[in-house]
Amino acid sequence: MRDVSHKVSTLREAVAKAVLRVSPGTIEQIRTNTLPKGNPLSVAKVAAIQAAKNTSSIIPYCHPIPVEFVGVEFHLDEDSIEIETTVKAVYKTGVEMEALTAASVAALTIYDMAKMVDELMQIESVTLISKKGGKSDFVHAPLEAASGRKLKAAVLVMSDTAAKKKSEDSSGKLIVDFLTEAGFEIVEYSVHPDDESAIVPAVRRCCDDLQVNLLITTGGTGISPRDNTPEALNRLIERELPGVAEAIRKYGQERNMFAMLSRGVAGVRHKTIIISLPGAMTAVEDGLTAIFPAITHAFAMIEGGGHAHGHGENSHNDKSANSKHSPI
Repeated sequence: MRDVSHKVSTLREAVAKAVLRVSPGTIEQIRTNTLPKGNPLSVAKVAAIQAAKNTSSIIPYCHPIPVEFVGVEFHLDEDSIEIETTVKAVYKTGVEMEALTAASVAALTIYDMAKMVDELMQIESVTLISKKGGKSDFVHAPLEAASGRKLKAAVLVMSDTAAKKKSEDSSGKLIVDFLTEAGFEIVEYSVHPDDESAIVPAVRRCCDDLQVNLLITTGGTGISPRDNTPEALNRLIERELPGVAEAIRKYGQERNMFAMLSRGVAGVRHKTIIISLPGAMTAVEDGLTAIFPAITHAFAMIEGGGHAHGHGENSHNDKSANSKHSPI
């Protein structure tokens, strides 16, 4: 089973379709509710819901998922039945298999209830129609400024021992590597003592002179006597982004009980997004995972752009008004 413990829970949705080929006589019996075993659509709907909720018990590598919605719709044509299933869950991995399993089991249920009157019946196909949710589905601004150039980033390390060269910085270099791989141009990486007199001018230089798009600091967010980063940043932040700091703490708290002691802050100065992360390597990894790629949407917003509509190209289209669905 794949490890998804590092992932962020998001709203996941998948739509699947199964097509069952049947004789016209079987369609008529379904419409008139005259099949010997009763109405197969109502039974198939219940079976599909049960199948979606129990997919991990059937498919070995599927994770148990807290399924929050299962929708089942039937479309009867002259010689076929289309079954469409929709599954939703707020979780760390997708619900494609749940939707596919639901559609498959619904088709099998109808097959079972109608096979005595239709020996030529066959399940023609089971396909995934759409899926959305998760990091790969985010619609966000490309990592470039209005000029077409790469977005600029700065990384400031707040550590007394690293500033005195008594220890080697690792967290700051991790952030630099992460942002470089994400497509940012790193224009500043420096180490400073955790003192307001050093932090404030360094942050001002990045925001006011270098005009970076993103400034990430690491270190100095705890409650020791020398943890001064939040106080220094709050002097410079013009608009707070409390949701960013909350997301970082929430993600960390689910993995390390000490994350609640972090006093990291986030906000905007001019057109620079400022985010403070703790100094520990694992905390930095958690923080970056928590905010990316969602934070990239902020760069378009800060330039006056609106919110993106939809969640990717695979979002499921509304059904046409003239679709013929069963009343189930």
